[in-house]
Amino acid sequence: MPEFILDLGGPDGAAIFDSLDEFAQGYVEAMFFTSGGPEDDLEGATVADLAPAAVEKIIRDCEQFQRVCKAPLGLAYARGEPTYRGPVPYTPKRAGNDFWFTRNGHGTGFWDRGIGQVGDDLSEACGFGTQFQSEDPFVGDDGRIYLS
Repeated sequence: MPEFILDLGGPDGAAIFDSLDEFAQGYVEAMFFTSGGPEDDLEGATVADLAPAAVEKIIRDCEQFQRVCKAPLGLAYARGEPTYRGPVPYTPKRAGNDFWFTRNGHGTGFWDRGIGQVGDDLSEACGFGTQFQSEDPFVGDDGRIYLS
């Protein structure tokens, strides 16, 4: 499977991406990974196409999730992700990926990392009836990417 390379869209997109913490960077990577296929409105979209309102929402949601889930995230980072060679670091960037994947039902996420109850607890924080329910990127009339 080819490696996914996030298209920043030039200096403006690089500035946006660099302004995010590691968790939010992982979140944005996962959003574009799952939303840029040929059957999608976002095909060919880049980070530079994010509307300021979308960037603010990403920052707000990621900060809030990290605040609400500080303890289980800390346990996940300390525990690492088990592999046949031993644990590999579970980083904030990976957790940001998993926040996007889990909240949007992409079939992988916190619960799928081999970190037991901690992964289940983080997944539950993204479940129905929580403040972190599914959201979809879409292209607005101005050609910028927003989140619903």
